[in-house]
Amino acid sequence: MATTTTRGTDEGDQAPRGSRKRSADGRMSLGAHLVELRKRLFRSALALILASVAGWFVSQFVLDFLRQPVLVLAGGNASEAVLNYGQITSSFDLRMQIAVTVGVILSSPVWLYQVWAFIVPALVRREKLYAVGFIGSAIPLFLLGCLSGVYVLPNIVRVLTGFVSEQDAAIIDAKQYFDFVLKLVLACGIAFVLPVFLVLLNFVGVISAKAIIKGWRVAILLIAVFTAIATPAADVFSMFLLAVPMVFLYFVAAGVAWIHDRGVAKRAAALDAELAGG
Repeated sequence: MATTTTRGTDEGDQAPRGSRKRSADGRMSLGAHLVELRKRLFRSALALILASVAGWFVSQFVLDFLRQPVLVLAGGNASEAVLNYGQITSSFDLRMQIAVTVGVILSSPVWLYQVWAFIVPALVRREKLYAVGFIGSAIPLFLLGCLSGVYVLPNIVRVLTGFVSEQDAAIIDAKQYFDFVLKLVLACGIAFVLPVFLVLLNFVGVISAKAIIKGWRVAILLIAVFTAIATPAADVFSMFLLAVPMVFLYFVAAGVAWIHDRGVAKRAAALDAELAGG
């Protein structure tokens, strides 16, 4: 009995850090969940703050880049379309907003991992590999989504400002303009990452491929609603450009989940046959 107790203690010392807060049946208490959440939020916030400081130094470059659709719309004539700063602090507020947004993008590897680590605490070796795969696929998809938002931005600006009469000038509030742009870019980036969450939840047994495939109608409806909100109603082309890759990624996630479930079922069947034969 003494040997068994010592061995159990040694194994506990080698267990993942989060497992020490688990009860005898392997479940974490509410207090342990809150402590874990606080730890993940602190790490994410620290990464966001440091990345936002770096974002401040490139905010002017980002500002000049995102201003291009308005300059193209003006066609070199500032009287046709111009950004307007209505308050003394508007330019500073805008630079801060851009810095934080850049910080969210730059720190995405950290907070994406923290999200995954909180969903699946006390990661075992296989789940750590899942986490690596999650980060490796989520970051490129997040950046791809952000680029998609930037890509459709000029067309959206052209459509929305196309309703201005020829006798009038489009004096665009700078803060509202960049608020719209940054929300569009971030929303597209996050939307492109959601299929990765589906795959990972399938890999850890939370959701089956059958459930993902069965919900394809709801998924397409939600994608259509999202793209309709993110793009103006009159700009069907931009809505189409955003919706098609999102639908494609959803079915790719369903396909990966189906292959995984099929492999799990085959291994389970082989194990049952081996046990029955033994």
